[in-house]
Amino acid sequence: MSYEILHFRNANQIIKEKKMTKEVKAVMDYLNDCLYGTQHKSELLRQALTEMNWRQNGDLNILDGRRYFYKGFKNRVAIDGSFSSYEYIQDALLRLQVGFDKGKLDMGIVMVTAQRSEKSKLGTTKDLVIREIEMLQPTISLPVTIVLFDLGKPGEIYQENGQKAEELPNHPVIDPKLSDAYLHGGNPAGNENDDEAFSNAEEKAFHEALKNKRKPRSRARKEVLPEQQTAA
Repeated sequence: MSYEILHFRNANQIIKEKKMTKEVKAVMDYLNDCLYGTQHKSELLRQALTEMNWRQNGDLNILDGRRYFYKGFKNRVAIDGSFSSYEYIQDALLRLQVGFDKGKLDMGIVMVTAQRSEKSKLGTTKDLVIREIEMLQPTISLPVTIVLFDLGKPGEIYQENGQKAEELPNHPVIDPKLSDAYLHGGNPAGNENDDEAFSNAEEKAFHEALKNKRKPRSRARKEVLPEQQTAA
């Protein structure tokens, strides 16, 4: 398991009362499986939460009339976060606090990356979360669960499965059959004037009809009536 769950202000008790303990864990397990080693996490995150029925109830909006949305919402529990940077934790907490103060949700879940700079002198990500939650009181007062994900590096999943990226040659590889088809219209070399080759009977019939349509029509001789000859 490459994520860690931290509960604050009795958030775990609220999850138990809502009978969502297994559901929350199932969502986090699914997100971990879907996002580990991937590059485009934002779109995959939305798809995964949609599949887990966390985006269908229409309660994602944070402020009326504005295009601010939570990542997921169910049973008065909102999910927000980002895996691009740990610092997004403060933005997510503020967004969740707005919904809590408006009486829209009972608690929030914040998902952020556990990866930080190796040169950081602030200790582990877990210790940093605990300190920041304490420092943000009383501004941030809602019950909240923080989930720290270690989703690896983009492409790492292929390395773990023993797969290697295909190596491309330094020069383009030309298929002789394709080159002949391009140069000679699908006929053998030197027979450009032969009959055209078509992939199926329908295509052949279409081209024949097109040729017949283009052929000039022979003008029928106009019949001269006896009355017209007398008048002439």
